[in-house]
Amino acid sequence: MPAYKDEKRGTWYAKFNYYDWTGTTKQKMQRGFKTQKEAKAFEREFLSKSNASPNMAFSHFVELYMEDCKSRLKPTTYESKEFAVNTKILPYFKDMPLNSIEPATVRKWQNELLTHENNYSQTYLKTINNQLSAIFNFAMKYYKLPSNPARICGSMGKKNADEMNFWTLDEFNRFIKYSDNPTYTTIYQILFWTGIRIGECLALTLNDFDLVEHSVSINKNYARHQKTDLILDPKTPKSKRIITIPDYLTDIVRDYASKLYDYDPEDRLFPFPRTTMNGHIVRIVKKSGVKRIRIHDLRHSHASLLIEMGVSPLLISERLGHENIETTLQTYSHLYPNKHGEVRLKLQEMTQKTTIDTTEK
Repeated sequence: MPAYKDEKRGTWYAKFNYYDWTGTTKQKMQRGFKTQKEAKAFEREFLSKSNASPNMAFSHFVELYMEDCKSRLKPTTYESKEFAVNTKILPYFKDMPLNSIEPATVRKWQNELLTHENNYSQTYLKTINNQLSAIFNFAMKYYKLPSNPARICGSMGKKNADEMNFWTLDEFNRFIKYSDNPTYTTIYQILFWTGIRIGECLALTLNDFDLVEHSVSINKNYARHQKTDLILDPKTPKSKRIITIPDYLTDIVRDYASKLYDYDPEDRLFPFPRTTMNGHIVRIVKKSGVKRIRIHDLRHSHASLLIEMGVSPLLISERLGHENIETTLQTYSHLYPNKHGEVRLKLQEMTQKTTIDTTEK
């Protein structure tokens, strides 16, 4: 969504292409904006109110949708959405008029993905289906599409708890025993004992740690976009938090930082992208004999450890930086042990106490 400077007048102008309701490409220009921001805002508002119609081709409507998303999403999030739409959705629906797509059509698309030779995971299938549904929701809200065919035909895939892997403390200790890279080992320790996201970890500086109070401030996120390192705001408002850490981890971080040459405490402790770690974790998993998990699963491992310790869901939610406690319960409810027997015993103790008190009277 570019805006241009009018050097002669010292103002900004917007110039862009758009599709009318017939799918015909047209150009729009508007001058006289005092700032670049105002020019971009005009384009955004014009596109949302342009003569787009549910009659237009799906591919043309998706351009409007993605243009709207581009100004609202983080670059890495937009890139992931763009890839999913371009590779899994557009090839099937692109030439169909938006309002001609029926639930049966979506169902056929779902079945093709469900039986695809790549054998997509349930989580990935759900993500793709949600992307399609979001496009139809956008059309309903802003362009008077009568209904969402993706919602009518039902979901595809699921957030499958079976796909969540994690290590027990014994498994993690065995893995660490064989880890032969001090930098990666420090990262694994931080991820396991704090539960922070890998992007949050790779954004850490030494100044984020309070080595006296044994805590770490999570206030930014690392991402890599088009071969460029980015330091972004946390994933959600609740992601900005302070986490207490055990003395053991404090010592590990202090020792690691003391061995860095010519290090500025405001610089990243781990100045590389996450992809550099993939080969290492696979190799050490084979060497140690523990089951294979993803780097992100160290976050699940931390949550599992806290649940086993009896930590309350609310505290776990705050520690993980979840937006609300419902997210925590939905993600980890299957890990909570059955407490009904424990409740029965506690009630039994109360009834016995009541009986004793009554007898004493």
